Amino acid sequence: MSIENKEQRLKSCIKACESAVIAFSGGVDSSLVCAVSHEVLGDRAVAITAISPTYPPGELESARSVAKWIGIRLLVIKTNELKNPEFCRNPPERCYHCKRELLERLEKIRKKLGFKHIFDGTNRDDHRDYRPGLRALREFGVISPLAEAGLTKNEVRKLALRYGLPNAEKPASPCLASRIPFGQEITAEKLKRIARGEEFLRSLGFRVVRVRDHGNWARVEVGKEELDRAKELEERIISALKAMGYPTVAIDRGGYRMGGANL
Repeated sequence: MSIENKEQRLKSCIKACESAVIAFSGGVDSSLVCAVSHEVLGDRAVAITAISPTYPPGELESARSVAKWIGIRLLVIKTNELKNPEFCRNPPERCYHCKRELLERLEKIRKKLGFKHIFDGTNRDDHRDYRPGLRALREFGVISPLAEAGLTKNEVRKLALRYGLPNAEKPASPCLASRIPFGQEITAEKLKRIARGEEFLRSLGFRVVRVRDHGNWARVEVGKEELDRAKELEERIISALKAMGYPTVAIDRGGYRMGGANL
């Protein structure tokens, strides 16, 4: 099926839902859902961004900017996964516990607004990966318009470019807890240290960055095309992260790969 046909399916799916609150992280997937929903539903679509200790700093400003560009109403709420012992234990189904808390909040807002559905930015490719958060989506009856339309991640980016979205080519920025290997406790201190480390790497101009927190050492991942530059700046990077509290720091010579914390 062509991307044009999938775009029409996307619009039809959204139109049929009549009204929705949208889980809006500020990433390209949820941004496209917001853009099309605002086009199709107007004021019957509202974006909701949840900030928490696991939400990368700086992302809220980006989300506000994109929402303003789209013209969609944005609500900002606060959540705190660290209050949930099951989440802090960091089991393989960690994302399920996080997603449930978010959806409980969105469900309350949906009812208050009198809207019919909750949307999220899950695309077709997400169903091919290990995503325990998908169980929470099913439990709350969340609609994933991109997946319903059969849109892959690559197609989402193409459509985002067609819509002129300012973050169409923005790298993914999942929650900071994803930098901590399963089974290792998630704490506020670890999350803050990860955030500081990644903010420092971005200040050096790196586009794709992950500071994988292994407790007493950090493994730094950057985009494969940025590895040569990371090697040139290796001493500076290691020195800075050690000053942030990591006794040992190593740059991963393999570069960034999804789910790298558990490799």
